[in-house]
Amino acid sequence: GTRFRPLSFEVPKPLFPVAGVPMVQHHIEACAKVPGMKEILLMGFYQPNEALSRFLVSAQQEFKVPIRYLQEYAALGTGGGIYHFRDQILSGGAEAFFVLNADVCSEFPLKEMLEFRQQHGDMHSFVILGTTANRTQALNYGCIVANADTQEVQHYVEKPSTFVSEIINCGIYLFTPAIFQHIGEVFQRNQQELALEESSNGWQRAEVIRLEQDVFTALAGSGKLYVYKTDGFWSQIKSAGSAIYASRLYLNQYSKSHPERLAQNKPGGPVIRGNVYIHPTASIDSTAVLGPNVSIGEGVTVGAGVRVRESIVLHGASLHDHTCVLNTIVGWDSTIGRWARVEGTPSDPNPNDPYAKIDSETLFRDGRLTPSITILGCSVTIPAEVVILNSIVLPHKELSRSYKNQIIL
Repeated sequence: GTRFRPLSFEVPKPLFPVAGVPMVQHHIEACAKVPGMKEILLMGFYQPNEALSRFLVSAQQEFKVPIRYLQEYAALGTGGGIYHFRDQILSGGAEAFFVLNADVCSEFPLKEMLEFRQQHGDMHSFVILGTTANRTQALNYGCIVANADTQEVQHYVEKPSTFVSEIINCGIYLFTPAIFQHIGEVFQRNQQELALEESSNGWQRAEVIRLEQDVFTALAGSGKLYVYKTDGFWSQIKSAGSAIYASRLYLNQYSKSHPERLAQNKPGGPVIRGNVYIHPTASIDSTAVLGPNVSIGEGVTVGAGVRVRESIVLHGASLHDHTCVLNTIVGWDSTIGRWARVEGTPSDPNPNDPYAKIDSETLFRDGRLTPSITILGCSVTIPAEVVILNSIVLPHKELSRSYKNQIIL
C-alpha cells in the first residue's frame, strides 16, 4: 500500500472503504455467490490487527462462509504466496480455486469464468480474466494474445515495451491444483540459480515468485491457459485517488445489486444527485447537496449548505456549514471549517474512449506535483474560509492557511 499513502497508514489498504464497504468485501461477496464455495483465504504480508480480525468475524457472519487470514513471513510476490500456502489451499480437497488481487475493482464474473472453463479446454486448464484496454494504456498491464476461436492464450507479456495486444490481464484467475506443479518448477529453477550464485539469503529469494512473468509467460501456448474476456467494469486501485473512480463504478452497480445502499431524496433529507452512499449513523443537514459519486462514512457530520461531489468522506469526519468538497478523500476524524473549499483534480479515464483505463499517474512530473485528487489523512483540521487545492495532507495536521499543489508533511 505504499502508493496508497497517507490512507494506508491507518488501515491495511484492502480494508479501505470503497462505496461504503471495505475494498475486499466486494471480492468476498462475489466469491460467496459462487455455488460450492467452501472457504475464502485472505493472504498478505500485513500484521493481523484488531481491525482485520473484526472484519473477518463480521464478514463470516454476513456471508456464511469460513474466511481466514494467512500471513506471509515476507512479501512473496503474486505466485509465491499461494505456493507457500498450497497445503492450506488444497486441504479441503478443492477441485478448483479463484485467485483475486485485492487492489482491483470489478464486477467479478466468477460464475461465468467457471462456465467458460467447462466449455473451453478441459477440467485441468486455467482461466485468466481479461478485458480490453486502448493501445497506449495496454503497455502498462500484462498483455494477452489469444486464439480468436478457442480463446487459448498463445502469448503473454507483462508490461511490454511495444504494442502486443489490447487484451489485458485483470488480476483474477481460476486455477486447479495442477497450477502448483508449474509454480513448483519455477521455485526449483530459482533454487538452482541461487545455488550457483551462493548468495547468503538465497532461501528467501527462491520463494518470491511472480505469477505473471514467471508462470503465465511459460504456460502461454501450452494449451493449458485460456482467457475469458469481460465487458463488465474493471479498474485498478493503485493510488488513493483511484479509489474515487472505483467508488463510482461500484455505486453504479448498486442500482442493480444493492439498491438499499443508495440514498434517496426524502422530505426533510439532504438533496441527493446521482449515486450516493450514506452510512445510517451519519448526520446530514437537510440543506446539504450530495452527489454524484459520494460516499459518507460512519458517524460523519455534514452541516448546512455543504456541497459534496465525487468524494469519499471517512468515518468521524465533520464538514462544517457551507463547506465545498470536490474530488477529495476526507480522512477519518478530520474537520473542515465553515466556508472552506477543498478540491482536487479528477484522474478519470477519457470518457470518450470506451476502453480507456485510469492512468496510474506519477506523483511528480518535471519536478512538480501532478494535479490530482486532494487527500486529507486522518485527524486533519482545516480552518474556516481557506482553499485547499490538489494537495495531499499527512495525518494529524492542523492547517492555518490555504494551500495549492502541495504535499503537506
